[in-house]
Amino acid sequence: MDSRTITREQLAGMFDHTNLKAYATDEDFVKLCAEAKANGYAMVAINPSPVKLCRQLLEGTPVHVGAAISFPLGQTTVEEKVQETCQAIEDGAQEIDYVINVGWAKMGRYDLLRDEMIRITEACHSRNVLCKVIFEICYLTDEEIRKIAEIAKEVRPDFIKTSTGFGTSGATVEAVRLMKETVGDAVKVKAAGGIRDWATCAAMIDAGAERIGTSSSAVILEGFDRQRAQKE
Repeated sequence: MDSRTITREQLAGMFDHTNLKAYATDEDFVKLCAEAKANGYAMVAINPSPVKLCRQLLEGTPVHVGAAISFPLGQTTVEEKVQETCQAIEDGAQEIDYVINVGWAKMGRYDLLRDEMIRITEACHSRNVLCKVIFEICYLTDEEIRKIAEIAKEVRPDFIKTSTGFGTSGATVEAVRLMKETVGDAVKVKAAGGIRDWATCAAMIDAGAERIGTSSSAVILEGFDRQRAQKE
C-alpha cells in the first residue's frame, strides 16, 4: 500500500480501533464500537473482559473484535496464554493479539518463543481466528527483532506487531521496515504504539504496515482529509 494513493476507505479499513485502558467502561466500549461501525474500521482492539459485549454490539457488521492476550507484559506461561486465547475466542474474539515473552528473546531462548508462537497460532487458526504476535520492539535489538520475525516467517501467524503501546516507546519506521523485509509476503506487519497523526501513520504504511493499531483513528482520518483537500 502507498500512502500517496490510498483511499479514505482503504485507510479506515486498516485501523484496529483501540481502547486497552484499565479504567475503560461499558460506555467507552459502546462508543468504540459505534465509531468502528460508522467509519468502517477493521477491528476494535480490547482486553478480553469486554469481548462478549463488543461482539454483541458489532453483530452483523464486518468489524472484527480483537482480544489482547497476556497484555501488556507477556509474562504469563504459554499454557495460560493458550487458555486465555481459547476463552477469548469462545467469548467471540475474531482476532488475537498476544504479547511474546520478551525475556526469552533477551536470553536467546528462541526455541521457547517458537513453541509459544506455534501453540498460540494453532489455537487461533484451528478456530478460524487471526493471530497477531506482539514483539514490544522498545526492548529488543534489531537482531532480536529479525530473529523473532524469522520464526514468524516459519510459523505463519497472520501478523507480527511492533508494540503494545504500554512500553517505553511504540512503533518506529525502522522497525516496521525491518520486520517487513524479514517476513516478506509470508506474514503481514501491524504498527502500533504512538501513531496519533496522519504523517506518522503514512510513514508506517510506506514502510510496510498493513494494519495500524491506534486510539487516534478519527484524528488520523481528519489529517488525511485535510491533506487531500489541500492537494485538490
